[in-house]
Amino acid sequence: MNIFRLLGDISHLLAIIILLRKIWMSRSCAGISGKSQLLFGLVYTTRYLDLITSYISLYNSVMKVVFLAASYATIYLMYVKFKATYDHNHDTFRIEFLVVPAVALALLINHDFQVVEILWTFSIYLESVAILPQLFMVSKTGEAESITSHYLFALGVYRGLYLLNWIYRFWAEDHYDLIAIVAGVVQTVLYCDFFYLYITKVLRGKKLQLPA
Repeated sequence: MNIFRLLGDISHLLAIIILLRKIWMSRSCAGISGKSQLLFGLVYTTRYLDLITSYISLYNSVMKVVFLAASYATIYLMYVKFKATYDHNHDTFRIEFLVVPAVALALLINHDFQVVEILWTFSIYLESVAILPQLFMVSKTGEAESITSHYLFALGVYRGLYLLNWIYRFWAEDHYDLIAIVAGVVQTVLYCDFFYLYITKVLRGKKLQLPA
């Protein structure tokens, strides 16, 4: 554990809280991509299987349970409780174009050809692109509510901080994970255009609009 990973976890948790609060308070999931949330649910499920096989620390276990529970809760709210408010018409990204390549990469490029390790690697690859349906949906509708923008920004900050975490670990511990680093770079790059628009528009009180 280091300060960058801790702040990254806090930013990740903040993003989830922002999203859940937005859905619950507005009683609506308008503007939120259910497909991205399904992908994140798949990411956490395949990554945290080690909850039943190994113990690292209380903090580690609690955070994993929180992320799993929050992800399933979001999916429940979107597809069951507030299903009528879900915008199917704009959430049209073909997620099989993300899942299938992630599976193929996990089978081809991994640290160890074992089930748990392959699933962990799959989750890393999939998380790097899981936000694409949400960004595609924002681009398709042409705008995003400020709360949705705050959620996306917090997620992007989380990934950026995790990159700093890997830089720190390489420098201080002489340890690195090339798969996680490359996937993290890809994910951070996907947020770059959004970061610029967020800083120049949302923080000035304007509604964020993306080119279609």
